[in-house]
Amino acid sequence: MKQYPEIGTSIVQGQAVYAFDKLDGSNFRAEWTSKRGFWKFGTRTRLLDRSERPLGEAIDLFMAESGDELASRFKGERWQEAIAFCEFWGPNSFAGNHADEAHFASLIDVSVHKKGLLLAKDFLKLTDGLRRAKLLYHGNANQPFVDSVKEGRLEGMTFEGVVCKGPYVRPGQPMMFKVKSQAWFDKLRGVCGNDEEKFKRLS
Repeated sequence: MKQYPEIGTSIVQGQAVYAFDKLDGSNFRAEWTSKRGFWKFGTRTRLLDRSERPLGEAIDLFMAESGDELASRFKGERWQEAIAFCEFWGPNSFAGNHADEAHFASLIDVSVHKKGLLLAKDFLKLTDGLRRAKLLYHGNANQPFVDSVKEGRLEGMTFEGVVCKGPYVRPGQPMMFKVKSQAWFDKLRGVCGNDEEKFKRLS
């Protein structure tokens, strides 16, 4: 089952990007085939079933909010296999920890067998009307834009920051980088204290 790629922090300034709200949660993936539908689910690194809490909630949330319609759209594209990537999150989720509250499973990417991850414009078209991370900005990744994210001023941004996506750097892999707010880093520092290894792992 294909894993979602790690997203780096090297900002490509001057590049035209689509910047999506970086929802603060846990990565979730759902594998689809034309014969079996959505049948296999996982976190970023392992398989997942409904009995696990809280992450197992993501399966039914995804199926109820997006699964049937997304499967129909996959079939319309005549694809044979695809993976939907989501973020499982809640209003008070932070750095992989989830409060006892209502959660969501928001689409963040789609990977098609033998084609790879969709470009942002194709992802937006495919998932129109479904629950997904919000597009907050489309334009050059210039310094004023980067500063607006770091200072938490970008309109519509929740808290953590943004994920920027651009053209393919190789077949099936768009250029991607993340920019986070200073307030998010400050909160993480408060959680981690002097544990530098934990801070680096979570950031």
